[in-house]
Amino acid sequence: MSFIIGRKIKMDQLWNKDGKVVPVTYVQAGPVVVTQVKTKDHDGYDAFQVGYDTTVKAKRVSKSVQGHLKDLGKFRFLKEFRKTSDTQAYAKGDTIAVSAFAEGDRLKVTGIEKGRGFQGVVKRHGFHGGPKTHGQKNRLRAPGSLGPTAPQRVMKGKKMAGRMGNETVSIKGIRIITIDAEKNIFALKGPLPGNNRTILLIQKEQ
Repeated sequence: MSFIIGRKIKMDQLWNKDGKVVPVTYVQAGPVVVTQVKTKDHDGYDAFQVGYDTTVKAKRVSKSVQGHLKDLGKFRFLKEFRKTSDTQAYAKGDTIAVSAFAEGDRLKVTGIEKGRGFQGVVKRHGFHGGPKTHGQKNRLRAPGSLGPTAPQRVMKGKKMAGRMGNETVSIKGIRIITIDAEKNIFALKGPLPGNNRTILLIQKEQ
């Protein structure tokens, strides 16, 4: 299993060999450098820490992090990927680029979705709302009854209005349509979490 960090560029569309339109998201991915190999004996779990984006000023990186990175360089982002039974063996200092993937590979993509602020139950949970007639008037998007009167309070976990989005989400089964190895760009099928420039954690599915 390979992994990499990318930055969402934009959405677009491509035409496949059958002349059908395929919606894609372009992602500027890597290269990333393995900055630490964590082991179960030393750290309690097996994982690879990687650094991404060297366009960061030295004063933005703390002295402790600079000491941790030593001669590897300075990175804007340090992320971890858990090691599994089929993860390729990497050593500290190894570089991972888009060439580690192939067109048609299935990926798991993790990122922070767009924040949508405070939303009602219709948008947040897909409630149908009340009828438009029979004296309902302005109750179309209301949540309705909140439960029985016996507890005299709203039970925990009740689907209600509240803050929506701005959470970390993962999408599985994302297929690679094209790879531009020279520019380190993926074209991945379908939409991905977040706005343009959102940082995405990409790993090949097991």
